[in-house]
Amino acid sequence: MSVENHTGKVKNLYAKDGKHRGMSVFGWNRDSHERINQLVKNNIEGVAIIPFLFQETELTKILRPRKGEIGEWSRRDSVYMKSVNELHERGIHTFLKPHIWMRDGWRSNIQLDNKIEWSTWFESYRKHMIHQAMLAELLNVDLFCIGTELRTSVKAQPHDWDKLITEIKSVYSGKLTYAMNWDDDFDDIKFWDDMDYIGVQAYFPLTKDRNPSLRDIKNGWQSHIKKLEKVSKHYGKPILFSEIGYRSDEIATIEPWVWDSAISDTTNVISNHVQNLAYEALFQELWDEEWFGGMYFWQWHIDHNEDENHSKMDFTPRYKSAENTMAKWYGKESQSND
Repeated sequence: MSVENHTGKVKNLYAKDGKHRGMSVFGWNRDSHERINQLVKNNIEGVAIIPFLFQETELTKILRPRKGEIGEWSRRDSVYMKSVNELHERGIHTFLKPHIWMRDGWRSNIQLDNKIEWSTWFESYRKHMIHQAMLAELLNVDLFCIGTELRTSVKAQPHDWDKLITEIKSVYSGKLTYAMNWDDDFDDIKFWDDMDYIGVQAYFPLTKDRNPSLRDIKNGWQSHIKKLEKVSKHYGKPILFSEIGYRSDEIATIEPWVWDSAISDTTNVISNHVQNLAYEALFQELWDEEWFGGMYFWQWHIDHNEDENHSKMDFTPRYKSAENTMAKWYGKESQSND
């Protein structure tokens, strides 16, 4: 209880140490005042709002078109508008991070046959992203993500990405990042110089055995930390974990990227303890690094109750011991500037 913030206002420690104390939050369809209090209580100072852009499969030639013209606000946009305004009123930073969501497949593996198909696909993506960037500017969003885990597109059409960045900067004046997957090659992304943060979807494998100790997990971070620090120094940009999370099960640190629905309940064992150790190890190893810009945990549903969360092997820390560990670390100033 001593680490919780019950004042109703964030401490704004970001202004002191520049660390994003973030969470990916879903469920913005109701009155949010009390639900935002729960974020403030846990010293969360940044919220990632994630609009989903839909594409059927990895082979589909275009994204599903949005209704209306670019800059013509929809009912869905109005939900984000209300949420961002409420968060800003409480002093919480916002991160608009559109994701492509597929019925089948993964956005990193989009497969198209030729340059014409790639150009057609990218134009459909561009329309969505310019609309989202205009929304971010209208709402004074602090950070905007130009793409999330789009490995094949980034490699296939670097010039299209350059043009998109230029166009985004013409309509949005805030900070930018791109969210690469943890196992992508940093050198494949040619536009880091145009970003304010090097964004990483940080589902790094940390252990080989189930039910690890804190020491095991901390040791698993060492090779990743060396690489991340080297990349940050090379580009002169802070590393931001645009997404990171751990399921509450015994194998959470072996393959953290595996979606909970893909894991059998008959072969896995729930463990809020392992999830909590993973959070603690993450903070102990990275929080005070000068090159580390913070993180956005996956994920938090503001409309879920304790019964819905506590007994599930999913990523949320809510109503679990990891929630308090996060509140403890988010609630104190990083020593990275000492």
